[in-house]
Amino acid sequence: MAAGCLILGSAVCSGLNVALLSLDVQDLRRKAKIGNKDANRALPIRKNVHFYLSGILLANVAFASATSVVLTDGLNGFAAIIVSTLLLVVFAEITPQAIAVSRSLKAISMFSKPIRVIAYSAYPITKTLELLLNRLVGKSAHVLHTRRELGLIISEHIGPGSELDEDEVEIVKHALQLSEKKVREIMTPVEHVYHLHNDSVVDGRLVDELKDQNWSRIPIFNRDGTICHSFIMLKDLVDIDFDERPWPVSELPKHKAVTIGSMTALDTLFRKFIASKRHMLIVEKDDKIAGVVTIEDLLEEIIGHEIEDESDE
Repeated sequence: MAAGCLILGSAVCSGLNVALLSLDVQDLRRKAKIGNKDANRALPIRKNVHFYLSGILLANVAFASATSVVLTDGLNGFAAIIVSTLLLVVFAEITPQAIAVSRSLKAISMFSKPIRVIAYSAYPITKTLELLLNRLVGKSAHVLHTRRELGLIISEHIGPGSELDEDEVEIVKHALQLSEKKVREIMTPVEHVYHLHNDSVVDGRLVDELKDQNWSRIPIFNRDGTICHSFIMLKDLVDIDFDERPWPVSELPKHKAVTIGSMTALDTLFRKFIASKRHMLIVEKDDKIAGVVTIEDLLEEIIGHEIEDESDE
């Protein structure tokens, strides 16, 4: 009976040892922030892993040693060693550790109070071991995932059991790649941009042409195609009667154009759209207009699909 209790105690300590080392501090912090009670109880123990690990191992060794002593009373020395070794390996090491690995968080949460009691009961020893281990191996380092690793982790969430659907996974994966892509990869080249010039005159015929182009914003370039100071919005032309007389571009309502470099990363482009309060930016390369980029271009890159409206063929 006594040997069984000692083996059980050793099994619990062995399982807690593996369970404690299986937990990740950052993962526990994330779970604690969303209200996971088990993570809240386990986090302080995992943060001071060397202190509490020392207590668990001291108790484990004590239980294992006591088991050999108890078995020696009923068996000769050699037989006691063999029996205690087999019992400890099977029932106090392999089995509890296999169980603890798959239920590490629950195990540490459930036994959080006994772990504290054990560690503080042997405080002079556990504290000394903690200081020694901190000096020899250091505290647990804060490990960050690379962008590629994050993409692989997100990809694993496709399938049964995941809270994310396939579209959400694709959006997150594309968003992680924004800083690796440049504006020039998604912009509309200048030769495909419908634009007007500073000295252009807008009449009824040109308005019909603007409608056919299906651009909500029309940039105004100089004749050399090197400068764009402004653009007009088609909605601002609704109340103007162009049949009455032609209107020079200089007299039309205009909005200041904002430029961005062709090598700008897409995550910076996103912030530029927000800061400038513009849905279209002029892309420059070598002090010349290279094209335009719209917020729709950026959204298409994030979701991984082209956004088509009623006028797209």
